[in-house]
Amino acid sequence: MKQFESSTEYRPVIGFEIHVELATKSKMFSPAPNDPDEKEPNKNIDEIVTAQPGTLPVANKEAIRLAALVGLALNCQIDEWSKFDRKHYFYPDLPKGYQISQYDQPISRNGYLDIELPVASPFMGSNGTADKSANYKTQIKRIGITRAHLEEDAGKNVHPEGLSYSLVDYNRAGNPLLEIVTEPEIESGEEARVFLQELRNIIRYVGASEADMEKGTMRVEPNISVRKPGETTLPNYKVEVKNINSFKFAEAAINYEIERQTNILKEGGTPKQVTMGWNEREGVTVEQRSKEEANDYRYFPEPDLPILHFSKEYLEKLRAGLPELPAQKRKRFNEEYGLDEAVIENLTNWKDLTYYFEDVVSEIDEWIGQDVGADTIRPDDGKMVSSPTDRQLLIKQAANWCLGDFSALLNQSKLNPAESRVTPENFAELLKMIQQGKISGSAGKQVFKEMFEKGGDPSNIVEDLGLHQVSDEAAIGEAVDRVIAANEKAVADYKAGQQKSFGFLVGQTMKELKGKGNPQVINELLKQKLS
Repeated sequence: MKQFESSTEYRPVIGFEIHVELATKSKMFSPAPNDPDEKEPNKNIDEIVTAQPGTLPVANKEAIRLAALVGLALNCQIDEWSKFDRKHYFYPDLPKGYQISQYDQPISRNGYLDIELPVASPFMGSNGTADKSANYKTQIKRIGITRAHLEEDAGKNVHPEGLSYSLVDYNRAGNPLLEIVTEPEIESGEEARVFLQELRNIIRYVGASEADMEKGTMRVEPNISVRKPGETTLPNYKVEVKNINSFKFAEAAINYEIERQTNILKEGGTPKQVTMGWNEREGVTVEQRSKEEANDYRYFPEPDLPILHFSKEYLEKLRAGLPELPAQKRKRFNEEYGLDEAVIENLTNWKDLTYYFEDVVSEIDEWIGQDVGADTIRPDDGKMVSSPTDRQLLIKQAANWCLGDFSALLNQSKLNPAESRVTPENFAELLKMIQQGKISGSAGKQVFKEMFEKGGDPSNIVEDLGLHQVSDEAAIGEAVDRVIAANEKAVADYKAGQQKSFGFLVGQTMKELKGKGNPQVINELLKQKLS
């Protein structure tokens, strides 16, 4: 366990218990469906979930595989032998009166997760977060993973407003649950948020769970305490916070608790060891109950389940099947594509979008290989280039479109990238048309919306909507002449050195051409005629 250095400051000590519902078809110990989206109460149950006499559990092989996969992704040690235990407590959400969990022989232990944190610099924003649009320094912090063990989830207690009794929905009871416990090595709300986001991404990348906090398939419970000045060991208390359903609220709840506990310590008191609930409406924590210790649960080995055996061959096969993880992907995107760090961060936060983006890049590479020598226009500055070999520029445009228009339409429609009607091939074709100056950027957005709603080839849509960009110098020259004649004051102002008048004249020319004029040609002809 980490030993903290002496300090003259009050320093937070934060560890996490994180519960992740694994994405299996059936429950942990029964064939009943595992469906987190089920709305009808008590539909996904059977005689094992409801603990009918004479029933016996059978361990879910896929849940064990996913749990081991997450353990490997978190650099954990997976021992050859593991077992299940009974954890006793009496509460309506557990019909058996105990939970099948793991105690002294978990599947995974002694791992770590590296997170990237900003170092204080001139590029830090006023709210303390890093400005990722600028060059700024970061540091890697390693957070220890104490253990990751399998267990079954409990049911959900429902408290109808205005009624004097509670109800229990057992749909969630028995779902395979992976509990991840960290070392108390996190020291701020921001560190906690970064850690949770990276953990969520890893879980999604290995396909273990959607880890959606709003749906409850990922539930986080920080354990928070504060060391007094000069303390080098862990405090003799900790406060657990529940009812957190977003990364934003996790950060807020931790920061609130740090301030609350620090104030108690400064006044000479000691915070009570309790479980608190987070009230997101009020932005405060509320005491719920006193916190139990492990020996209250009377653990003993589960007699109805065999011991788990993980052979070296099995683990090597799992390790070989690990996908590229978020940190590896960020490093490769930086080296291979040269994208801004903020763009890379946003892309890798959506696993399916990164796969789609790379399919678009593959189409771009194929086009570059076929069409070297064609004249194109840079969309960022309107300058002509002699060939479409500026791969990095095209990739940057693809990333911006993926994170901008495409993501907005996907979120609005509640679709994943692969479910969209826009194929990577047509996506790349549209970017190519904009790059070559065949259509304007604004027309491209119109075409993309049509592609998203109805599908189809962008060239056909451009033809049907009459959105081809006008690049004919004669036609543009006539429009420029009309604009110059109709705007004598703007012309005089430009010649007197007022550069903003030039932009006005460009806009008026584009208006004359009904938005279809090639901006690079308009700029060149206007400058010629005004000089």
